[in-house]
Amino acid sequence: MKKIGILYHPMIKDAYSMAEKLERFLSSTGVSVWLCSSWEGEKARVQVNDTDLILSIGGDGTILRAAQAVVPRLTPITGINLGRLGFMTELSADEAVAKLPALLAGEGWVDERAMLEAELLSADEEQGTAQIFYALNDVVVARGAIARMVYVEASVNGELLTTYKADGVIVATATGSTGYSLAAGGPILYPQARDFLLLPIVPHLGSAYTVVLPPTAVVRLCVSTVHQAALSIDGHINLPLSNGAVVSVKHSSNKVRFLRIHPETSFYSSLEQRLKGKQ
Repeated sequence: MKKIGILYHPMIKDAYSMAEKLERFLSSTGVSVWLCSSWEGEKARVQVNDTDLILSIGGDGTILRAAQAVVPRLTPITGINLGRLGFMTELSADEAVAKLPALLAGEGWVDERAMLEAELLSADEEQGTAQIFYALNDVVVARGAIARMVYVEASVNGELLTTYKADGVIVATATGSTGYSLAAGGPILYPQARDFLLLPIVPHLGSAYTVVLPPTAVVRLCVSTVHQAALSIDGHINLPLSNGAVVSVKHSSNKVRFLRIHPETSFYSSLEQRLKGKQ
């Protein structure tokens, strides 16, 4: 590897000092290194083109921002966990320097994850002016600041499924199945699965089940509300939705790659500990 980017969480006290420590170590091995706050997505994005690896320092939220900076490129990401759960991270802070030489020597393996593509079309927009977003974790259509439920008409492949009366609706990848979707009562999918989930958030007198959809499915969500609703992409891209807004979600051709060093089975062996908030 000739060039490595380091994205750090700007609000975690030890993240920047860890980034500097890794920069010094990598530079001493002859690797070119750049540093950037994970909250400066555009600044990071312009540096990714010829980068061989992204080191993400923080937690899962930092990795989600790193994924947004990388897409549509296939630059792999290795997460160093300074957060709490760290489902997507690979290394603890104590392991980082010890394990990096093995990764640089090509001893790791690539963990490829599916993404979702979300198309937003507001009620007053014409066809062709839709906004496109990519999500590694989830696409959420939900109520806004006012605590009133929204009505979301959900169709799959052009066929009406139901109209959710709820706080919102989650469309989650297998990666996102251990996030907000899990908190809303959804199942955990195998991390590399291409299937995705559709489920409501706190449904009122209606459908409370989760639907597992194949990668060929296209979900159409039409919002009906007298108050402002919201669209959230991976929890950090947030946009207002008005009555009549339509969000279409499908499996994306883009993917995110993680470079890992721990055995592939470590997801299962550490699942219970991570769910309990332990490392």
